[in-house]
Amino acid sequence: MTAAIENKACLQCGRALKGRSDKKFCDDYCRAAYNNELKSAANNFVRNVNNALGKNRRILEDVLPANEPMKKINREKLLQKGFQFKYSTHTYTNQKGNIYYFCYEYGYLPLENDWFLVVKRNEE
Repeated sequence: MTAAIENKACLQCGRALKGRSDKKFCDDYCRAAYNNELKSAANNFVRNVNNALGKNRRILEDVLPANEPMKKINREKLLQKGFQFKYSTHTYTNQKGNIYYFCYEYGYLPLENDWFLVVKRNEE
């Protein structure tokens, strides 16, 4: 019985592989580059959303003074700071039925005439 010799190539650079029969990459650099390219599309989306959430959180934190539990601000000022209303981490509905939108521990309640009440969740 003769065994057919199969010449395998590196999945990243295409160079001939030497060594183990189940080897897929010629070195660690090619393995890492291959996996980074494979995951880059999904990672870009997640990274962009996380960056937007972090920026929204920082804006709300800057708006709310450390010694105050809440503060009113209008939509235009939030937009000028770069706030993106389409990104939030979660919502909270109080007993009155008001819906607060949160970016981590900082949140806002839409009020009348494009005003918002910025709050910070109590640490428990």
